[in-house]
Amino acid sequence: MAPVFADGIPREEYQARRALLRKSLDGVLVLFARADDDVRDYIQEPNFFYLTGWRDPGAVLMMTASEEILFLPPRSRTSEIFYGRVIDPNDSDVFQKTGFNAVLPRSAVETTFLRLIENAPEIYAGPGAEKLKGLAPLHEEGNATALIAKLREMKSPAEVALIQKASDATVAAHLAAWHAMKAGKSEYEIAAVMTNTYFSMGCERSAYAPIVGSGPNSVILHYSANRRKMDSGEVVVMDVAAECGDYATDVTRTVPVNGKFSARQREIYEIVLGAQKAAIAAVKPGMKAGRGEGTLYKIALEYIDTHGKDSHGAPLGKYFTHGLSHHVGLDVHDPAEPGVELKPGMVITIEPGIYIPEENIGVRIEDTILVTENGCKILSGALPKEVEEIEKLVGK
Repeated sequence: MAPVFADGIPREEYQARRALLRKSLDGVLVLFARADDDVRDYIQEPNFFYLTGWRDPGAVLMMTASEEILFLPPRSRTSEIFYGRVIDPNDSDVFQKTGFNAVLPRSAVETTFLRLIENAPEIYAGPGAEKLKGLAPLHEEGNATALIAKLREMKSPAEVALIQKASDATVAAHLAAWHAMKAGKSEYEIAAVMTNTYFSMGCERSAYAPIVGSGPNSVILHYSANRRKMDSGEVVVMDVAAECGDYATDVTRTVPVNGKFSARQREIYEIVLGAQKAAIAAVKPGMKAGRGEGTLYKIALEYIDTHGKDSHGAPLGKYFTHGLSHHVGLDVHDPAEPGVELKPGMVITIEPGIYIPEENIGVRIEDTILVTENGCKILSGALPKEVEEIEKLVGK
């Protein structure tokens, strides 16, 4: 079996990503690992991680069309007392551990950079490389982020498997929250049930700060204080998802706190659900998810605008106050070219919502979707979203 980097991505896949990127380089690409943080959990810079699978701080990646070099910081015995032993560039098994044929000490970064730029018209520099760019003021600057984002749009089978794992754990977390739902409980209690569920299933962290918004908080798109006590007769929006093996998912459901939607809540909920179904049915290669004519967003908006009214008799489209979709991967909002056409292998969300502050009703329904050759697969599809199914499970 091939050595595995990160959790589930083969070493050869990282090598293939770098080889593909090198074909588009007309110069030197430099990426720095994210700096260490003694207070917070360390999370690697996503583009650096995408190309290397390397989790430790202090490393540097340098690439040209023909070379790729990983630079590692020196060992520090004092630091290792607190954080453990790190890989040294002189270790005999450094290739096996890094997947790079060329591994140098970080002290060689500047001299290597000066050698490589002699015949390089462009510099592709990521965050942290400002000092190096200052050594070559007459070179053109390429867009490293855009080049890597283009690669990250397409998910490999190994990446999809990790997103599926995160989605499965997230489904279990939502179901656990539904069973635990009860008037008088605090939003943070529900959030804790959810995070504990996917942590126990092998997921390392939340994909983003859990959003559990009840009643008046249900209309706040990115509410994450989670401090309010939930009341009977309210809906609660739970936008909570796991990250497993460094890959995220993104799932939202809206349920009644007391296990039964009111007539108005059900009306709004079913409009949002209808809009989501209409958009998902239209997902296929060649479609666009962004705003504008002929897009998935337009399909969802038109559905909302032609179903139901607010208390003043106006269409509900103005209460759909955010985008319909974004890409998902190493980041919960993975980079993607604006207006890009969908292709098989892309992973996106479909998440319509209606938020009516004067009625204290907010409804969002969100799933993570894999675009396939002929349509799509709903990676979070095991989580129910029909009214009858929800009402059978909440509080039970």
